[in-house]
Amino acid sequence: MSRFDDLPGYAASIASLIDAVNLGVHIASRPLSRELTERSGLQTDLLVDLRFVLPARPLTAEGLAALYRYNPVDRPEIDVQIAQGTLVDDGGALRATAAALSFIASLYEVHAAVTGELWAAQADRLPELADLAGRLLAAGAAGGGGAAFAQASPPHEPVGTPPGVLLFNRLAVLRYHRADAHAGAWMREGLTAAQIIALPPGPARDRIEAETNRRAARPYESLTTRDRQALLLGLSALDLP
Repeated sequence: MSRFDDLPGYAASIASLIDAVNLGVHIASRPLSRELTERSGLQTDLLVDLRFVLPARPLTAEGLAALYRYNPVDRPEIDVQIAQGTLVDDGGALRATAAALSFIASLYEVHAAVTGELWAAQADRLPELADLAGRLLAAGAAGGGGAAFAQASPPHEPVGTPPGVLLFNRLAVLRYHRADAHAGAWMREGLTAAQIIALPPGPARDRIEAETNRRAARPYESLTTRDRQALLLGLSALDLP
C-alpha cells in the first residue's frame, strides 16, 4: 500500500500541510489586513475568521459554538459586532450587515493579491488544487459532517474569485471537517473540550488521534490515488513565508 492509499495516514499527513498553508497565507496577509482594519475602524477578528461563512449563511448559536469549541466567543464580543453595525441578531441567528460584507469583499481582494504574489510560481497548479479541495468539501457534505463543517461549508465564493483564494478558503473549511472528526473522537472517550486540551501524551491521546484520522479520512475516499498524490505534492510545493 502506498502512502497515498493509507487513508488515515494520509489524512494525518495532509492535515499538518493544510494548517501550514492556512497559517502561511494569514502571515503573508497581515500587513495589508492590518491596514484594511485600520481604515475600516472596525473590530474585525471575527469577520476575518468568518469571511467565507457570513456572506453565505446566518451564524447559528450551534454553529458558533462548534467553530470556536476550544476558544468560545463570548456574548460581549458578539455585542461589539452588533454595536459597530457588522452583525444583526435575527431571532438568535447572526447575519452580516452591508458593512460586514463590504469589509469581507475588501479582504478577499487582499487575499487575492497576496496569494497571487505568493504563489505566482505555482499559478498553473492552483486551479487543479482548488478543484480537488472543492471535491473534498462536496464529499464531506455528502458524508454528513459535524456542526462546525455544516456552518462553514460551502464557503462564500463570489463570481471571479481567483483560484488562490478558492484554495485558501476551501482548505480553511476542510480544517473544520477534521475539527469535527477530532471532537467526535474525544467525545467518544467521554471527554470535554477542556479535558482534551489538557490531556497528556499517552494511550488515550493515541486512541483519539487514530480515531480522528479515521474519521477525517472519509472525504479523501472520493479522490483517486493520483488525485491524492497531486493534492499532497501540490500543497507541499506552495511557497510560504
